[in-house]
Amino acid sequence: MQEYDYEIADQDGQIVTGQMQAESSKALIQQFTQSGKTVIQVQEHQSATQSVFRRKLKKQEVVVALHELATLLESGVSLSAAIDAQSRGSYHPELSDAFVSMSRDLTRGESLLVALRNSKLALPDYLFNLIEAGELSGQLANSLREAVAQMEYDQRVAGDFKNALTYPAILVSTGIAAVLMIFIFVVPKFSNLLDGRNDLPWLAETVLRTGMWFNDNTWLLSGAVIVLVAIGMQLLRQAEVRQKILDAMARLPVVGAWLTEADTAKWASVMAAMLSSRVELMDSLALAAKGVRIGSRRRRLEASANDVRSGSSLAEALEKQSALSATGYNLIRVGEQSGQLAAMLRSLAKLYDENSTRRMKQALTILEPLAVLLIGAVLGVIMVGIILAITSVNDVSL
Repeated sequence: MQEYDYEIADQDGQIVTGQMQAESSKALIQQFTQSGKTVIQVQEHQSATQSVFRRKLKKQEVVVALHELATLLESGVSLSAAIDAQSRGSYHPELSDAFVSMSRDLTRGESLLVALRNSKLALPDYLFNLIEAGELSGQLANSLREAVAQMEYDQRVAGDFKNALTYPAILVSTGIAAVLMIFIFVVPKFSNLLDGRNDLPWLAETVLRTGMWFNDNTWLLSGAVIVLVAIGMQLLRQAEVRQKILDAMARLPVVGAWLTEADTAKWASVMAAMLSSRVELMDSLALAAKGVRIGSRRRRLEASANDVRSGSSLAEALEKQSALSATGYNLIRVGEQSGQLAAMLRSLAKLYDENSTRRMKQALTILEPLAVLLIGAVLGVIMVGIILAITSVNDVSL
């Protein structure tokens, strides 16, 4: 017997929730139906231990599920039937629960926008605006497709950023570990060279004494590292700290250009998706600027939106705030004049995306050799210090 959570409506229309054991969910549903009750939801009960250790829902899984929903709608399947079908699909438990909740809301007469907001899924703000625009214009499938495409783009950019930093992070971590291993296990083997000697070269004495300190304070050092890592992780959970780090990185020569162009590409892509779904220009500007990560650039785009509200064209407002490049202003100006602003913004997003990819490769081309040189220099200094200590002892013996 398995325990299930259920939500039903009795003959008076009252909602009743609880838990009950049954051989299967189908058997429980059949039992409720035979007793004249309307089944709203039946799902396997999750214990507290299962909830704690349950795998976290990945963003990619949400994108795939919404992609399937858009495909169903484009194929002519009704919204309620499509959501109902997905509520019975083999998804992550959190995603399955969300579709069950959405199906219940749609059955009650709510819109897809309300159902999505009530689903408690972590979704970007622009998706809700696109869904709302699609429902108002009768182009829900197209709007959802635009939202999915934008979410896929965001996932790709985030993946590229993570992949770009993985190898340098491994290099630096490996180098630090190698240095610590040498200080803790190798350098102390030569500690006897310090006994009663005052004529060792300063570099040799510094390396040997540092190694001895590491060896004598291994647990203290380990505890300090653990504390620093814990503090660092706690700080990184704060949005203000992450924002300051990102803004600082944006001021660096090559990395800053890479982050700026990636941010601008995302802004242009969101703008294109919103305008293609007939979202109002001011709403599109506000939402697209909200998704920009670099603080200074976000403020420029928000100022541009205020200029547009005051009567300026989009190209003029962006140029006044120096928010884009000359090519960007020209593309947007042509789009405004021809009535193809969404298409021009999509071209602009592609242009900046290609530029950011090139900048990323340039940054890695510089970063990786620098990491190798820095690690090699530190290891070299340690080895030179040890060799100087050995040779100075041999010189005295001779």
